[in-house]
Amino acid sequence: MPAMTVSELMGRLDQPGLAIFDCRFLLDAPEACHHDYLRAHVPGAVYVHLDRDMSAPMTGRNGRHPLPAPEALIATFGRLGISHDTDVVVYDAAGGGLAASRLWWTLRYVGHDRVSCLDGGWQAWVAAGGPTVAGEERRAPAQYVGHVRPDMALDIDATARAAASPAWCVVDVRAPSRYRGEEEPIDPVAGHIPGARNRFWQEALTPDGHLRDAAALRREFEALLGPVPPERCVFYCGSGVTSAFLVFLMEYAGLPGARIYPGSWSEWCSEPSRPVATGA
Repeated sequence: MPAMTVSELMGRLDQPGLAIFDCRFLLDAPEACHHDYLRAHVPGAVYVHLDRDMSAPMTGRNGRHPLPAPEALIATFGRLGISHDTDVVVYDAAGGGLAASRLWWTLRYVGHDRVSCLDGGWQAWVAAGGPTVAGEERRAPAQYVGHVRPDMALDIDATARAAASPAWCVVDVRAPSRYRGEEEPIDPVAGHIPGARNRFWQEALTPDGHLRDAAALRREFEALLGPVPPERCVFYCGSGVTSAFLVFLMEYAGLPGARIYPGSWSEWCSEPSRPVATGA
């Protein structure tokens, strides 16, 4: 199952073969959440840093959180103690919508399906009275042998073709004001990829950060897609992080097969030749 509840995780804390990863991260304060982790985290959880562990070096033309090469991801997962028979649980402080879903997606991208996001994330764990510990934790390295699923991602040219085709559905998951080009707090250009629709990622969460009902989400996704099948749906965001959350949500809603454009808006707008749309 793509999602795990707090009560389910509480019942499995001492289970051999379970790996828990704390992925809390703030875009405007990249080191703050590691300090929060050191003060308190789920017992056994290892901290994973979005910039250092789940992103490749930036070149100025490949987005703000470039997708690492598959061999780099495989090496990272081995270093984190993940083998082919490891059950993985990931959480963040955004209901899974930020770095937790990035780790969920990258694991699946290199062939590891035994991974779940914690429903409600860190806040739900604390609210439920879950135990916490302080300090740094690490797992013994493991031998991770992956098999890459390149069709899970589209590059910039394939995304441009998809956005121009009625047979595909390209979806921008950023806030509506950023999609419309009314504001752009992070990237140098405001707007969206011409032809892309908008579905704000936070609309999938309840006010307290839990996942909304899967059946209701499915109806909303089916209305968004229309006649387009899930495997021809492509999500993008600012830097390829929250777009992974929408792939997770589609899976959670029973609509597997969606893809992401990892470079997302930060890569697209770095090329002056790429067209930009504004408005609804």
